[in-house]
Amino acid sequence: MTKTTSNANNISLLPILLRILGAIVALILILVLAFPIGFYGMAMYLQPNLPDLKNIDTSKFEMPLQIYTADNKLIGQYGNRFSMPVTYEQIPKQLINAFLAAEDSSFFEHSGISVKGIGRALTEVVTNDDTQTGGSTITMQVAKNYFLSAERTLDRKLTELFIARKIENEMSKDEILTLYVNKIYLGEGAYGVAAAARKYFSKTLDELTIAEMAMIAGLPKAPSAYNPVVNPERALIRRNWIIGRMLEDGHISQAEHDEAVQAPIGLHLYREKLDLNMPYLAEMARNSLVEKYGESVMDSGWRVQMTVSSDEQIAAEQALIAGLRNYDTRHGNGWQGAEAESGDLNNFLNYDNMYPAQVTKVTGSGFEAKIQSGDTIQVAWSGGMNWARRLLEPGKTGGYFSAPSQMVQVGNIVRVTPLNEEKTAWRLTQPPSIQGALVSIHPENGAVRALVGGFNFNHSKFNRATQGYRQPGSIIKPLIYAAALETGKFTPSSLVSDAAISIGGWQPKNADGRYTGDMPVRRALALSRNTPSIRLLRATGLDYARQTLDMMGLEKERLPATLALALGAADATPLQMATGFATLVNGGHRVQPYFIERIYDFNNQTIFQANPVQACAVCFNEALDKLNASVAKSFEESKNQATDTTQTEPAFDTKGSTLHDRLQPKTPAVYANAQQAPRVISQKTAYEMAGMLREVITSGTARKALALGRSDVGGKTGTTNQAKDAWFAGVHPTSATIVWVGFDNPAPMGANEYGGVAALPIWMSFTREQLRGTPVRWVSANDRSKAEKETQHIINLTDDVPSGQKITN
Repeated sequence: MTKTTSNANNISLLPILLRILGAIVALILILVLAFPIGFYGMAMYLQPNLPDLKNIDTSKFEMPLQIYTADNKLIGQYGNRFSMPVTYEQIPKQLINAFLAAEDSSFFEHSGISVKGIGRALTEVVTNDDTQTGGSTITMQVAKNYFLSAERTLDRKLTELFIARKIENEMSKDEILTLYVNKIYLGEGAYGVAAAARKYFSKTLDELTIAEMAMIAGLPKAPSAYNPVVNPERALIRRNWIIGRMLEDGHISQAEHDEAVQAPIGLHLYREKLDLNMPYLAEMARNSLVEKYGESVMDSGWRVQMTVSSDEQIAAEQALIAGLRNYDTRHGNGWQGAEAESGDLNNFLNYDNMYPAQVTKVTGSGFEAKIQSGDTIQVAWSGGMNWARRLLEPGKTGGYFSAPSQMVQVGNIVRVTPLNEEKTAWRLTQPPSIQGALVSIHPENGAVRALVGGFNFNHSKFNRATQGYRQPGSIIKPLIYAAALETGKFTPSSLVSDAAISIGGWQPKNADGRYTGDMPVRRALALSRNTPSIRLLRATGLDYARQTLDMMGLEKERLPATLALALGAADATPLQMATGFATLVNGGHRVQPYFIERIYDFNNQTIFQANPVQACAVCFNEALDKLNASVAKSFEESKNQATDTTQTEPAFDTKGSTLHDRLQPKTPAVYANAQQAPRVISQKTAYEMAGMLREVITSGTARKALALGRSDVGGKTGTTNQAKDAWFAGVHPTSATIVWVGFDNPAPMGANEYGGVAALPIWMSFTREQLRGTPVRWVSANDRSKAEKETQHIINLTDDVPSGQKITN
């Protein structure tokens, strides 16, 4: 009975089980059918928003902007993005294999989405094994890198899948892989494999070893985590895992595997070292290019060659720095105190061989300090500190420090400078209390020959040569005199009164308080007499004079419509004053200062060549063929010499690899016909003014310059009220140079500080080096007469001539 009942129960359960099994099968069939229906439904939903692959944003070439001097010295580099797109044929086969092993081993088999890859990604999450590949195929990564953001949302991931399928349908595997290796970010600012090879190993792709290829292939997963610069241990583990995968996939032999995993990381980071640090010049070029082309120019890979040669720039910097320090010495300026009471030493920059140092110990005979290299140095009281023992505030301790402990304390950040090349002896030092600027341009075309914007760029980035508007004082007088001569009312020999003068309530005085009666115009300028200058300006007319000075390079709106203009009551930059003085030695023409001579692309092909207006375009154009022939000859000679490795090392060499990172033009510079610079004063006036400027040196306020032993230089000293500004303007047929000295916040410089004391010696030091080896010469009034056709080049004072100083680059 029991058995019969049991069989009956089993029979009754069978239909139920069959129904359950049928339901499960039906559910599976529904899911199987629903997935493709849902997939294609989603595809139809997203299709209108999917990108057009014809407009794919291919990787752009990006390399740092480099700034060079005229003699090819690298002085500045800007930008940190590296991207050097390559073709599929340029990618080494083993590098492709390394990426496949690291990222997507079934790349050439799947259709954009890999189920196996997704499975590996899930396994990685479970096992915490982050050395494996992720779930995204190479095609999916291309979709993300070129079309999508980095956000992690379901909608973005689905879009990535559909774009990957679209890419696979419309592009070949070779094309997809090329897009991938060119766009992928690999750390250290490097985008793409060619940039990574250069950045990490200073090599081209074909020079990479298997170990180096595997190292690069390990970076896409996490460029920061596997960066060999910051995480060498993790980078090495991942590199060796990839090398193992390459062996498993049959891409390398066991011997190649063993050799690669034993190889050191072998980093040889690409960091182009500057030949010379000339930041005022480099920053001026960078800023000018960014203004014209936008911020992207810093990653353009352009090589910019300036008009400035390194030897003249060095001479200018040394002359200015020495002059500013001499000012402190003259005034006995003593210790100004520590730069900081404490702080991180690495946050302080070097100022012209003035190294930051942190005081670690103070004794009765001096102090010990640590410098940024980690070395400990000794600074002795005698010879190292006692030069500065005079207090800036007299009255304290009799006006002098008497012990090292009164000057520095442990933890202070101070400045030190070595007393010898071996750096075994050191001296306490400090930046000068005063600032200055120097600018020199070529009068014929406005090319900047040297420019220094201050004591040190790290100390102050403000460029006083181009941005510092100050009262020019008496160096404006030659420009006023030129306007007076232009009226035809005066000649250099005309007599002008040096008697006292009263204009309303204003009673201007001569600097020495004396009045000498009538004197020739040329003598009034040589002695820098004030009252004759005022009388000349009044006779010339303020409107006429302001318009003339505007055409010579100053800004009319910064020139007061009062007779105080004759004494320098205006605002001008040193560069503007150099432009004005250039007209006095180039025959009366307004040149436009410029400092970028040419621009090359990364392949050293010329993409820009300056073509400035010339003071004598006829002269320049007549000699153009000879000039270009000479340049071409010099180019070939230098090119032949560069290929002789026994004489010249490659521009960039690392373990046998030559990367053309340096400026190596592919073709010689070619100059074109120049346009004529506008005339702003007559040739006769310019010649007469040049002669009068020479007289300032031979028998006037700048007689110190006779020490140069040259009869072909002229100039003018300048000092403003209360000696807040000291100037010197010096001229030669090949240069117009301006020197300014003063405090950034205008204040009296002290007793006996005049242009002839503070600025003239700086000009002399620079000019001595600038003209070294240059024969004595002077351009006479007739030198240009045969070449220039005056009727074609004269521009009346009412004509439109650029106002103020504008950098043409």
